Amino acid sequence: MKDYLRSIIYDSLQQFNLSDNDIPEIQIEKPNQPEHGDAASNIAMNLASVLKMNPRKIADQIVEGLEYDEQKLQAVEIAGPGFINFRYSENYLFDELSDILKEGDEFGKSASLKGQRILVEFVSANPTGPLTVGHGRNAVLGDTVANLLEWAGANVDREYYFNNAGRQMRKLGESVRTRYLQLLGHEANLPEDGYEGEYIKDIAQELIDEHGENLVDTNEVDPFKDKAEQVIFDEIQATLKRMNIEMDSFFNEKEVYEDGSIDKTVETLREKNLAYDKDGATWFRTTEFGKDQDTVLIKSTGEPTYRLPDIAYHANKLDRGYDQCIDVFGADHIDTYPDVLSGIEALGYDPSKVDVIVYQFVTLVKDGNPFKMSTRKANFVTLDDLMDEVGADVTRFFFEMRDPNTHLEFDVGQAKEAGEKNPVFYLQYAHARIHSILRKVAQEYDFNVEDQPKLELLTHESETALIKSLLRFPEMVQSAADSREPHRLINYLEDLASTFTSFYHDCRILGEEKKLVQARSALAKATAQVLANGLEILGISAPKQM
Repeated sequence: MKDYLRSIIYDSLQQFNLSDNDIPEIQIEKPNQPEHGDAASNIAMNLASVLKMNPRKIADQIVEGLEYDEQKLQAVEIAGPGFINFRYSENYLFDELSDILKEGDEFGKSASLKGQRILVEFVSANPTGPLTVGHGRNAVLGDTVANLLEWAGANVDREYYFNNAGRQMRKLGESVRTRYLQLLGHEANLPEDGYEGEYIKDIAQELIDEHGENLVDTNEVDPFKDKAEQVIFDEIQATLKRMNIEMDSFFNEKEVYEDGSIDKTVETLREKNLAYDKDGATWFRTTEFGKDQDTVLIKSTGEPTYRLPDIAYHANKLDRGYDQCIDVFGADHIDTYPDVLSGIEALGYDPSKVDVIVYQFVTLVKDGNPFKMSTRKANFVTLDDLMDEVGADVTRFFFEMRDPNTHLEFDVGQAKEAGEKNPVFYLQYAHARIHSILRKVAQEYDFNVEDQPKLELLTHESETALIKSLLRFPEMVQSAADSREPHRLINYLEDLASTFTSFYHDCRILGEEKKLVQARSALAKATAQVLANGLEILGISAPKQM
């Protein structure tokens, strides 16, 4: 409907002989007050400075020039300083409700991004330990954004980027070797900054089970490092699967070293006079891209900083033909990713093809105080610990329910509530409750499944409000996809569940005349379908009974 309103407004604007450059974006919003109609545009006010006219007079002329389908619009009115308000016709509402019932689990999908290949890179934790609560928001945000983009018609790949080389992995291997020796009764000390979690002992025990004492005299760290990587990656993938997340690909940082991309990146930057040597290090002229100082790419020790392989990796992504590459980063990357974008631009790529989602960190709280769960895995809380405590659906929902740009306080007490105070249960209960109602209807009434419900019987204001709320779903999916903000969809679903509660309070289903029962059952079924579709996007189950 918003597209339709924009098109008829645009056609009416042709009377002013404006070029497309002179016409501002035609914004269509839902009025805050229902009495102001179903949709409104402020285009007349936005054109006042262009046309040098009173906005209300502009609105009068726009409305006079509108040509619209009366089966879709019941009325067009002017309010205040020049708002144009639209009221939908009942026939339009009934036709659209019928379409929801026909489309079923496809309702809400669009082709707005059809033909677009998009890569979403997220999680990307090195295999040095289990996924923690700190990784959880990244994982859920990345996967839900990918779901939203798929519903908007894009072909989406989910990628996990990791590094299984370098100092961290050596420390991991040395830590496993130490625990292996200790478990066999040999004296050994953990390396400085070694890994102390119980999971290291578990990996060491697996090596004993497989090799006995055959590795005692081995000075090589690789057998210990390789085993740790395999075990930890298996655990990471199991944790992700438990959260309803599956990656399409895993990209190892070593690939950009082995295929020569690192050397080629530095060489290209030097050719463009954007890289130079100073104090034994190699520097990137980020001052050319608006930064206050240049940035080290290769330290004087010969070790690259994170920025260099990241630049090469993003070039690799774009070389694979993706139209958009989305990165999900924690707030600690806020100062580093601009250098990567500058590097991409310096190599001749379009930096606008790389979109970065930065999210704030998570604090576990209970009763307003920091909450520390017992864990046997060192000084952090794993995602599995959290899911054991509150469940996978709740864990995922709580990571999604706030704006990524805001700090998230994960309230464990609220998450463990089994009633309507828990927002995920509120939505799941709404879905299950509707199916319970529909089961009772099926038991008490003999509907022919081929009979079309008489939707024109749905004239109560609560019925109309619910239909209008349902029709907003595709728009909300698109909005959440465009903004990369899943919480927008959650806000909508909570509002929908509340609107259904009002409808069910005001409009009985059971006990009414058969044709009205059938029509209201159809409306309830459509509501359950939209709730289920929304929960699917969020990666959360939609139970039919609880």
